[in-house]
Amino acid sequence: MVIWFVINEVLLNERLNIQRLHSINRQVFGLLSLRRSCYQQPLFGWFQIRPMTSSRRVQDRSKYKRIHHLEIVKEKWKILSKVLFLMEVIKRETEMVIPVRSLYQYRKQINIPKPHKITDFIEKCPKLFELYKDQRGTLWCGMTKEAEDLLEEEERLVEEQSIKAVEYVTRILMMSVDKRIRLDKIAHFRRDFGLPIDFRNKWVNQYPQYFRVVKSKDGVEFLELVNWNPAWAITELEKKSLGLNDGIGREPGVLSLPFALKFPSNYKKVYRHGGKIEHFQKRSYLSPYADARELKAGSLEFDKRAVSVMHELLSFSIEKRLVTDHLTHFRRELVMPQKLMRLLLKHFGIFYVSERGKRFSVFLTEAYEGSELIEKWPLVVWKDKVLSFVGYRGKKKKIPTFSDLSDMEEMVMIEGDTEIENICANFEEEEIMDGLEVVSLTNDDNELEIPHVGNAYKATNDTT
Repeated sequence: MVIWFVINEVLLNERLNIQRLHSINRQVFGLLSLRRSCYQQPLFGWFQIRPMTSSRRVQDRSKYKRIHHLEIVKEKWKILSKVLFLMEVIKRETEMVIPVRSLYQYRKQINIPKPHKITDFIEKCPKLFELYKDQRGTLWCGMTKEAEDLLEEEERLVEEQSIKAVEYVTRILMMSVDKRIRLDKIAHFRRDFGLPIDFRNKWVNQYPQYFRVVKSKDGVEFLELVNWNPAWAITELEKKSLGLNDGIGREPGVLSLPFALKFPSNYKKVYRHGGKIEHFQKRSYLSPYADARELKAGSLEFDKRAVSVMHELLSFSIEKRLVTDHLTHFRRELVMPQKLMRLLLKHFGIFYVSERGKRFSVFLTEAYEGSELIEKWPLVVWKDKVLSFVGYRGKKKKIPTFSDLSDMEEMVMIEGDTEIENICANFEEEEIMDGLEVVSLTNDDNELEIPHVGNAYKATNDTT
C-alpha cells in the first residue's frame, strides 16, 4: 500500500509539472506574438520599433565595382611611396648616408611589416640605393648618383610649379568655414599638391599676400587666409563646362552643373533605379566657395555640395588621387558629412575608392584613361621616371667594405650604370583582390613586376 501511495504522489506531481510547463509556454508564445505585432504597428501612435539593420564592410560593398586599371595605379603608388620616403630620410642626413639599423625606426612609415627586412627592399632598388660596410662591420645605406640627380630635378620642378601650389592651398582656405586650417592637416597633402619639403618652416612664409601662419592659445599653428581672390572662387568644373578662366571673378552661389560620369565597361548599374543618376545630376547645389554654415547635414543639397568639394580637392591634386583618411580630417573645416566613405562609394561614377593595401585611396575617374592620367603634371612625369629606376632581377651583389666615404664615391664612379631596368611590385604582405596571388617580400630573385601585375588584373577581369 505504501508503495502504491508513493507512486501515485510521483505521478500526480509529474502531471502538475507538465501543466505548469504548458502554462508557461502559452505565456511565452503570447509575448512573442505581441513582440511581432510591435514591429509592425506604431507604439502609442508615434514610436515605432523595427529590427536593427546589419552593416557591411566597405570591401563587401564595393568588391564588385573594381576598376582594375586604377588598381594598377595604386600598386605603383605603394612602391613609389616607399622609395620617396626612404630618399627623403637619407637626404636629411649630413653626409646623405645612414646606418641601416637607424632605418628600422621608420619601418611603419616605409610600410615594410615584420619579419621582412628593409635591406631586402633596398637591394631591389640598386639604381637608387646602395649598401656598404665600414671597417667595424656596420651596414650603411646611401643614394646613388642617379637618385641624387632625381632629387635635384624634383626641387627644380617644385620651384617651377610653386605658384600653382600657392593657388590650390589658397583655394582650400577659401573653401573652409573659418578661412583657416591647421598647418599639420595641410602637410598631409604636401606631395599631392606639389609642396616643397620645407613646407612648414619656410614655404608658408614666402607668400604673405595670400596666407599667413597664426598660433592659437594652446600653441596650435593654423594657416589663415589673408585676401579673398574672387578670380579663384571658380570651381574646376565651371572652368571646363562653361569655359571660364581665372581672370573672371564672381560671387560664388548656387550651381546646376552635372558631374562627368565614367563607369567601367563591365559594370551594369550603379543605382538600383536608373533615374536616381539623372535626378542627382539635375539637382542644384551650393558652390564649394560659398558659405555653407546653414546647410542641414544629411539633406540632398548638403550631400551634393560635399561631392562638389571632393571633386574640387581631387582636381587640385597632381595625380587626381588622395588618401581617404587624410580627407576625413577636413570634415568640419570643409562642411562634409561624417560618413564620407559612404558618400564616395555611392557616387561611383564620379569617384573610385581603391581598398588595395592598408590605406584607401579615392580617384577622380574622369581624369584617367585606363591606368594613365589624361593630363600629366611635370611632377607626375618625374614620379614615373623614379619608378623606372626601381627594380632588379639579377643576382645579389656582395656588399663592399670601405674605410671612408671617399672610397665609396670612387667606386660609384667606376661602376657606372650597368643594372637591369625592371619595375618590381608588391613589397607588402596585405589583403589582395580576388583572383590574385599574395606576393610577399622575400629573398627570391623572381620578383613579380608591374607589367605582370597588369596582366594578372586583366586575366582576372576576363574571367569575371
